[in-house]
Amino acid sequence: MAYIISTINMKGGVGKTTLTVNLAACLAKDYHKRVLVVDLDTQISATLSLVSPHDFSKLRKEKRTLKHLVNDFIQPIDQKSLPIQDIIKPYIGTVKGLDLLPGDLEIYDDFMVSEVLHKKALRLGKDNFEEVWTKLEQILVRGILEPVMKDYDFIILDCAPGYNLLTRSALVASDYYLLPAKPEPLSLIGIQLLERRINQLREVYKNENSLDLDMVGIVFSMSGNVLTGRYYRQVMRRVHDDFGETKIFKTRIPMDVNVSKAVDSFLPVFLTHPTSIGAKAFSQLTDEFMQKLQIIVEMKEQRNKLNLVNLD
Repeated sequence: MAYIISTINMKGGVGKTTLTVNLAACLAKDYHKRVLVVDLDTQISATLSLVSPHDFSKLRKEKRTLKHLVNDFIQPIDQKSLPIQDIIKPYIGTVKGLDLLPGDLEIYDDFMVSEVLHKKALRLGKDNFEEVWTKLEQILVRGILEPVMKDYDFIILDCAPGYNLLTRSALVASDYYLLPAKPEPLSLIGIQLLERRINQLREVYKNENSLDLDMVGIVFSMSGNVLTGRYYRQVMRRVHDDFGETKIFKTRIPMDVNVSKAVDSFLPVFLTHPTSIGAKAFSQLTDEFMQKLQIIVEMKEQRNKLNLVNLD
């Protein structure tokens, strides 16, 4: 079964999508892993980093985007959309094992979701609408991905900034999460907000199907902002105090114009400019990611064994 990993920060503009697509490309090309990128952001940055606008327009017309899977799940009808296997776009950049589940500009309609869940709550005789909403949140993303989870080693969820239904459902479905950030005060606020939200989710699910979600680490992308030098040490010291050295990736993603140029090619910089400093940084980051993940997986397995022993 795949490891499901959310790439997430409550703040936008921190390099989240760039991290997602380049990590996925490195895992597929260098480590020969089967990787699925899932675009959960209505800005569709991950999708447009991997397919051209023309191809995306064609995918929309063919109803081959995440929107139709979400709608089918929330409001089942007799005539369903295509199965997820037919919506996934394989062999991104001709790389075997690198696939994309395209996002959409309108992944779901908030009013429709509220109306459907309200009717469901009335039908079940439940006074607590929040209970019905939480149940959908718990099963939505995982339920959509379930048919293909055995086909991949990694499923990387590119989450929207903020805290909408899909972002919460992505976190509940995930085994691990990556936190991209910049060494700036506002980015630090995004980290703190995310940790607060995750703690709230843990509280919601503490009595049933507890949230088994671990952070792999925080990935810093450098920026050219004048404030970076002024606040860098202050922010890094605060993050070290809050999370410890092991949760901060040693590899920093440098500023590199080739990363921006790669977007024009609709491919990660790791594939378009493999010898650039940006591509080399993502390669090093992927090595570090695999090392950190192995340690965390082993720790989780030991923890689960101890829990089983305590149950006995």
